[in-house]
Amino acid sequence: MPTDQRPDLVDWLSLSLTPGVGPVRGRQLLDHFGTPGAALRAAPDAWRALGLAEEAVTAVVEGRLAGVVARQMAALANSGGRAITLADDEYPVLLRAIHDAPLVLFIKGDWKTAVAKPCIAVVGSRTCSTYGRNAAAKLARDLAACGITIVSGLARGIDTVAHEAALEVQGHTIAVLGTGLDDVYPREHAKLADRITTAGALVTEFPFQKPPTPKNFPYRNRIIAGLCLGVLVVEAAERSGSLITAQLALEQGRDVFAVPGNITSSKSVGTNRLIQDGAKLVMDWRDVVEEFSYELRHRLRRPDRPETPTQQALPLELTADERTLLALVGFDRPVHVDTLIVQSGLGQPRALAALLNLTLSGTLCELPGKYYVKVLR
Repeated sequence: MPTDQRPDLVDWLSLSLTPGVGPVRGRQLLDHFGTPGAALRAAPDAWRALGLAEEAVTAVVEGRLAGVVARQMAALANSGGRAITLADDEYPVLLRAIHDAPLVLFIKGDWKTAVAKPCIAVVGSRTCSTYGRNAAAKLARDLAACGITIVSGLARGIDTVAHEAALEVQGHTIAVLGTGLDDVYPREHAKLADRITTAGALVTEFPFQKPPTPKNFPYRNRIIAGLCLGVLVVEAAERSGSLITAQLALEQGRDVFAVPGNITSSKSVGTNRLIQDGAKLVMDWRDVVEEFSYELRHRLRRPDRPETPTQQALPLELTADERTLLALVGFDRPVHVDTLIVQSGLGQPRALAALLNLTLSGTLCELPGKYYVKVLR
């Protein structure tokens, strides 16, 4: 066991892993008995009097949890992670305030630094458009550059863009998992998860060896919202997990922000509807930050970057070929390499060389299928 773990962590894990004892029932037991240890040593009839299910009473009485907890403690020791409880100072104040706050959080990475900063969630469609990708990247970069921790769910699409954008500016980001610490989902994000632990943290309420089942993710979403001052939805269909996160944020008394989208796109129906229902319309980082308290606003840095795509600073000393190609590519409409070769009149070798340079400099982004768009900064 890491030396900084609570000596009563076994009791906390035992209570949190008891069948029929979730976050709400767990807090009820803590309020009544004072500590997990006292709750676990209480008479069975005392649990029954509080309305606990018989499966919970039986599991405690028969000592069924000892082996399960021992395996969790061993896995935790081998993971490089830690566990914190509701009683720990490291447990975020905002998350502790929600009615169904997890009794135990499993964490890995630079948790103290990440949660010491104001947190904003950036969430959206897993199958985001180029517009959504660009908007999420710009907003997450600028907010992270202000000194705000970007929180998301490590999913494909907008979540991935948000985490990567924060890392790009040496900011902090937290990924809330829908699995245990030992199982990154989706699997292709294992390297991203490792990068996040160096400039932020992974966090989950799920124990080790918990697979990514669909029912896990709404529970994960309440933690995403609960950690944050507000939730920024970049793209969302009419029914999506991002809207669930936004609704949970409203129920928790947090701010909800939304990026407006194309009214003809199904990916924008959810965000546009949020704005209709009172979410704050966001066009740049200031629209989020101005909702913070005066004291908090004045503790933040200003992002050292242009405010609109038209003000974007281009790399110095672009060649004539690079400028020709750049004029043919926009921020939201991907252009195929063959189209660029034809329209530029440069021919294949010159066009491909210039596209490679523009991509390496971060001015253009190559999408699957050999399509190119400008990078919004």
